[in-house]
Amino acid sequence: MRLHLSDVLMVKPGRKVRLAGYDPDATPRLKHKSRAATLTAANIARLDELQYLLYAEGKRALLVILQGMDAAGKDGTIRHVMTGVNPQSCRVTSFKVPSEAELKHDFLWRIHNAVPARGEIAIFNRSHYEDVLVVRVHKLAPRSVWSKRYDQINCFERSLADSGITILKFFLHISKDEQKNRLEERLAEVSKRWKFSQADLAERRYWRDYASAYEDVLSQTSTGWAPWFVIPADRKWYRNLAVSAIIVEALESLGMKLPPAPPGLDKLVIE
Repeated sequence: MRLHLSDVLMVKPGRKVRLAGYDPDATPRLKHKSRAATLTAANIARLDELQYLLYAEGKRALLVILQGMDAAGKDGTIRHVMTGVNPQSCRVTSFKVPSEAELKHDFLWRIHNAVPARGEIAIFNRSHYEDVLVVRVHKLAPRSVWSKRYDQINCFERSLADSGITILKFFLHISKDEQKNRLEERLAEVSKRWKFSQADLAERRYWRDYASAYEDVLSQTSTGWAPWFVIPADRKWYRNLAVSAIIVEALESLGMKLPPAPPGLDKLVIE
């Protein structure tokens, strides 16, 4: 069963986004949680098959970008959705505060070094979008600098798409109340305390500023070659289902095929 979530969760190019119009607790096209586990498991199994085709064909690549407020579930999405993929051809890059060396280059330099080669899947846990999010909210660069980056990002992603990279960008949309619940859970559970950071509380005070920055990101950089999807993420089970479904839909649309075997194999005898 295919839910075809791409068309309901994609930000249409040119659309002006207001996050107040997106319910982070919604479950489009799925009314019952009981169906989610079965559908997600099927997506994960299909993703394994499609990754094998992607790697064998060696002509294209997939780039998955995950963004969201603190505690939105970026790590959890990677852990649950990509659980069945072969790590030989899948890489995860978490973009932290730029190093001194990275700051000496343009903001896309460290990103370009992490894009997937043909046959690979690359997952970005945060990404080049931090340079129009954190940089903007904390005024790390003047508006005259970061405001130009939307077009620069669009051109960069267009060049990746033209080289055969399918780009899927997911904004994991949670409510402020749900973020509070998850941060409190990290404090309460000993096994999760290592994930807690006082910096998360400091960033929480900028919630409205980040929301405004994300609205501009979604409005200005959702394109035909690199679309954004707003994923309702208050319910983790729906988040995992939606992301896995959209990745499977995108890979299936590529029409990938196994490369032909070398000639003469039918007559080969292995002694």
